[in-house]
Amino acid sequence: MRTRKNYSLACLCLAVVGLHLLIAATGTQFYLTQLTMAAYYGLVVIGLGVLMGYAGQISIGHAGFFAIGGYLAAALTTQDLQPFQDTLPVRMLDSLGLLATGQDIYGAALLTVTPWAACVLAVTAAALVALVIGVPVLKLKGHYLAMATLGFGAIVHRLFLASSYFGEADGIVEVPAFPLLPALGGFGPVVISGGADHRVLNFYVAWGILILGIALLLNLIGSRVGRALRSLHSPEAAEASGIATARCKLQVFVLSAVYAAIAGVLLTHYNGGIGPGEASVMQSVRYVALVAVGGMTNLWGTLIMGVGLTFLSLRGVFGAHDDVVFGAILVAVMLFAPEGMLSLRLKDLARRLFPGGRS
Repeated sequence: MRTRKNYSLACLCLAVVGLHLLIAATGTQFYLTQLTMAAYYGLVVIGLGVLMGYAGQISIGHAGFFAIGGYLAAALTTQDLQPFQDTLPVRMLDSLGLLATGQDIYGAALLTVTPWAACVLAVTAAALVALVIGVPVLKLKGHYLAMATLGFGAIVHRLFLASSYFGEADGIVEVPAFPLLPALGGFGPVVISGGADHRVLNFYVAWGILILGIALLLNLIGSRVGRALRSLHSPEAAEASGIATARCKLQVFVLSAVYAAIAGVLLTHYNGGIGPGEASVMQSVRYVALVAVGGMTNLWGTLIMGVGLTFLSLRGVFGAHDDVVFGAILVAVMLFAPEGMLSLRLKDLARRLFPGGRS
């Protein structure tokens, strides 16, 4: 099992390198931008896939966790703290070396939180929010749980949309680059930025983070904890086996929220901004659709279909009917391929389309 997992991860690494070589050979480097963004969205999808497929908990509010990470990171790295530099919290941040000086677009001096500190604070905030709402919400089941998470997502969307601190309908722009690693030896610094000079580097950084993310989840699923998660589909049997089902559900919920928040932080720095559309209910529905298309208990299917469909969407293939297409895909998958598109065979499709015909 371990060898098979390592082989699959190695194949994914080779596929990423091969994809870049193909793009370089065909002179279509502009595809790297959408592929990088699709990798960050893929991080949200695989985290949600573990929650839905293995823990059996549906969440239609994960765009809220993505937005919490992205918005907090954007606000902390762009809002000037100079008017508050004599306050205790700002002085504490300064003494810890967590503040950075810079300039705004007009050349005025800025005092902001460093991207690394902002990332840690944003992800921690998302995890705490998931913990607080997870305790009561995860006691619900079925459509009651879906409605509760939907309500959470709607609240987060409206809060960011109505708050002047977070830019209201305009969102937050001019988010600085994220210095991920300093310069080492003859290599320059690793920076998350949407600039053309960093396009290739950011492609590999995004996919490297995604590969690391799915490797961690595969290890989790293959462990004793993963077996406990699979047992949550039968709560009574799990409780009889001594598994603390409530704690397991909460832990996976927080983990999936952390994945979404990390993706929100990194993609916000890559794009240089974030808008309220990232917290919309339709965005949460899209994440659920991507998990369903890939297969709720198939992380590899979730990754492939999630990244593939997201790339097509970012390229504008579906045009103005983007949301309609994703809604139709979700309905079609539920009808004809409830275990995911990759599990669908032509014989099964014919049987579902023509139940009275010959198989």
